[in-house]
Amino acid sequence: MYKTMIIAVLMVVAISAPRADAPHDYPFMKYDEGVRLATQQNKRIFLYFGRYGCGFCDKTNRESFSDPGLKKLYTEKFVLVYVDAEGADRLTLASGETITEQQLGAKLKTLVTPYFIYMEPDGTPILKVPGFQKVKDFKNYARYINEEFYKTKTLAEFNKDTNK
Repeated sequence: MYKTMIIAVLMVVAISAPRADAPHDYPFMKYDEGVRLATQQNKRIFLYFGRYGCGFCDKTNRESFSDPGLKKLYTEKFVLVYVDAEGADRLTLASGETITEQQLGAKLKTLVTPYFIYMEPDGTPILKVPGFQKVKDFKNYARYINEEFYKTKTLAEFNKDTNK
Protein backbone atom coordinates (compact mmCIF):
# COMPACT_ATOMS: atom_id res chain seq x y z
CA MET A 1 0.00 0.00 0.00
CA TYR A 2 2.70 2.50 0.99
CA LYS A 3 4.80 1.45 -1.98
CA THR A 4 1.89 2.20 -4.33
CA MET A 5 1.34 5.62 -2.72
CA ILE A 6 5.03 6.50 -2.99
CA ILE A 7 5.08 5.53 -6.66
CA ALA A 8 1.92 7.59 -7.30
CA VAL A 9 3.41 10.65 -5.56
CA LEU A 10 6.67 10.30 -7.50
CA MET A 11 4.75 10.08 -10.77
CA VAL A 12 2.78 13.26 -9.97
CA VAL A 13 5.99 15.09 -9.02
CA ALA A 14 7.73 13.94 -12.22
CA ILE A 15 4.79 14.99 -14.37
CA SER A 16 4.34 18.37 -12.69
CA ALA A 17 8.03 19.20 -12.28
CA PRO A 18 8.92 22.59 -13.77
CA ARG A 19 10.42 22.45 -17.20
CA ALA A 20 13.25 24.49 -18.56
CA ASP A 21 12.10 27.56 -20.44
CA ALA A 22 13.05 28.46 -23.97
CA PRO A 23 13.52 32.16 -24.74
CA HIS A 24 10.20 34.00 -24.84
CA ASP A 25 8.69 34.95 -28.19
CA TYR A 26 10.93 32.63 -30.22
CA PRO A 27 9.41 29.79 -32.27
CA PHE A 28 11.41 26.99 -30.61
CA MET A 29 10.11 23.48 -31.20
CA LYS A 30 10.83 19.93 -30.11
CA TYR A 31 13.89 18.18 -31.53
CA ASP A 32 12.22 15.64 -33.81
CA GLU A 33 9.76 18.25 -35.13
CA GLY A 34 12.67 20.62 -35.80
CA VAL A 35 14.73 18.06 -37.70
CA ARG A 36 11.68 17.18 -39.80
CA LEU A 37 11.01 20.87 -40.59
CA ALA A 38 14.70 21.62 -41.26
CA THR A 39 14.84 18.74 -43.74
CA GLN A 40 11.66 19.95 -45.49
CA GLN A 41 12.89 23.56 -45.66
CA ASN A 42 16.58 22.72 -46.14
CA LYS A 43 17.47 25.04 -43.26
CA ARG A 44 20.13 24.54 -40.64
CA ILE A 45 19.16 23.91 -37.03
CA PHE A 46 20.01 25.98 -33.97
CA LEU A 47 19.70 23.61 -31.02
CA TYR A 48 19.55 25.08 -27.51
CA PHE A 49 20.02 22.79 -24.50
CA GLY A 50 18.76 24.47 -21.34
CA ARG A 51 17.28 23.44 -18.04
CA TYR A 52 15.05 24.79 -15.30
CA GLY A 53 17.02 26.70 -12.68
CA CYS A 54 20.04 27.32 -14.94
CA GLY A 55 21.28 30.81 -14.11
CA PHE A 56 23.32 31.14 -17.29
CA CYS A 57 20.32 30.01 -19.38
CA ASP A 58 18.27 32.76 -17.76
CA LYS A 59 21.09 35.29 -18.34
CA THR A 60 21.33 34.23 -22.00
CA ASN A 61 17.56 34.54 -22.44
CA ARG A 62 17.42 37.98 -20.76
CA GLU A 63 20.58 39.55 -22.19
CA SER A 64 21.04 37.94 -25.58
CA PHE A 65 17.75 36.56 -26.84
CA SER A 66 15.97 39.79 -25.94
CA ASP A 67 17.81 41.53 -28.81
CA PRO A 68 15.34 42.15 -31.69
CA GLY A 69 18.06 41.88 -34.36
CA LEU A 70 19.18 38.52 -33.05
CA LYS A 71 15.62 37.28 -32.94
CA LYS A 72 15.05 38.33 -36.56
CA LEU A 73 18.31 36.74 -37.74
CA TYR A 74 17.79 33.42 -35.98
CA THR A 75 14.10 33.03 -36.82
CA GLU A 76 14.83 33.71 -40.50
CA LYS A 77 18.00 31.64 -40.91
CA PHE A 78 17.50 28.64 -38.61
CA VAL A 79 14.94 26.14 -37.46
CA LEU A 80 14.98 26.71 -33.70
CA VAL A 81 14.97 23.67 -31.45
CA TYR A 82 14.92 23.65 -27.65
CA VAL A 83 15.75 20.62 -25.52
CA ASP A 84 15.35 20.41 -21.75
CA ALA A 85 18.71 18.92 -20.75
CA GLU A 86 17.04 17.12 -17.84
CA GLY A 87 13.85 16.31 -19.72
CA ALA A 88 12.16 12.97 -19.90
CA ASP A 89 10.11 13.75 -23.00
CA ARG A 90 10.68 11.15 -25.68
CA LEU A 91 11.84 12.09 -29.15
CA THR A 92 12.63 10.18 -32.29
CA LEU A 93 15.96 10.55 -34.04
CA ALA A 94 16.32 10.46 -37.84
CA SER A 95 17.55 6.86 -37.44
CA GLY A 96 14.20 5.94 -35.87
CA GLU A 97 15.71 5.47 -32.41
CA THR A 98 13.51 6.79 -29.60
CA ILE A 99 15.31 8.43 -26.66
CA THR A 100 14.65 11.06 -23.99
CA GLU A 101 15.79 14.67 -24.17
CA GLN A 102 18.31 13.91 -21.42
CA GLN A 103 19.69 10.97 -23.41
CA LEU A 104 20.04 13.22 -26.48
CA GLY A 105 22.18 15.55 -24.37
CA ALA A 106 24.39 12.65 -23.32
CA LYS A 107 24.62 11.41 -26.91
CA LEU A 108 25.71 14.87 -28.10
CA LYS A 109 28.05 15.30 -25.11
CA THR A 110 26.38 18.41 -23.74
CA LEU A 111 27.91 18.56 -20.28
CA VAL A 112 26.71 22.02 -19.20
CA THR A 113 23.79 24.36 -19.80
CA PRO A 114 23.25 26.40 -21.75
CA TYR A 115 24.75 24.52 -24.66
CA PHE A 116 24.20 25.47 -28.29
CA ILE A 117 24.66 23.25 -31.32
CA TYR A 118 24.42 24.40 -34.91
CA MET A 119 23.40 21.50 -37.14
CA GLU A 120 22.86 20.54 -40.75
CA PRO A 121 19.20 19.93 -41.68
CA ASP A 122 19.66 16.20 -41.07
CA GLY A 123 20.84 16.79 -37.49
CA THR A 124 24.60 16.45 -38.11
CA PRO A 125 26.45 18.82 -35.74
CA ILE A 126 28.46 21.65 -37.32
CA LEU A 127 29.47 23.73 -34.31
CA LYS A 128 29.09 23.24 -30.55
CA VAL A 129 29.21 26.22 -28.19
CA PRO A 130 28.88 25.85 -24.40
CA GLY A 131 27.89 28.52 -21.88
CA PHE A 132 26.59 32.07 -21.89
CA GLN A 133 27.00 33.88 -25.21
CA LYS A 134 26.61 37.57 -26.00
CA VAL A 135 24.54 38.91 -28.90
CA LYS A 136 27.69 39.64 -30.94
CA ASP A 137 28.85 36.04 -30.41
CA PHE A 138 25.55 34.59 -31.64
CA LYS A 139 25.65 36.89 -34.69
CA ASN A 140 29.23 35.83 -35.38
CA TYR A 141 28.33 32.12 -35.17
CA ALA A 142 25.38 32.68 -37.52
CA ARG A 143 27.67 34.31 -40.08
CA TYR A 144 30.23 31.50 -39.70
CA ILE A 145 27.50 28.92 -40.35
CA ASN A 146 25.29 30.69 -42.89
CA GLU A 147 28.14 31.89 -45.09
CA GLU A 148 29.62 28.37 -44.84
CA PHE A 149 33.01 29.44 -43.51
CA TYR A 150 32.88 26.27 -41.38
CA LYS A 151 33.57 24.24 -44.52
CA THR A 152 37.03 25.77 -44.98
CA LYS A 153 38.06 27.25 -41.62
CA THR A 154 37.91 26.47 -37.95
CA LEU A 155 36.00 28.94 -35.83
CA ALA A 156 39.31 30.20 -34.40
CA GLU A 157 40.65 30.88 -37.92
CA PHE A 158 37.40 32.61 -38.86
CA ASN A 159 37.52 34.78 -35.73
CA LYS A 160 41.16 35.69 -36.36
CA ASP A 161 40.39 36.71 -39.98
CA THR A 162 37.26 38.60 -38.91
CA ASN A 163 39.07 40.60 -36.21
CA LYS A 164 41.84 41.87 -38.51
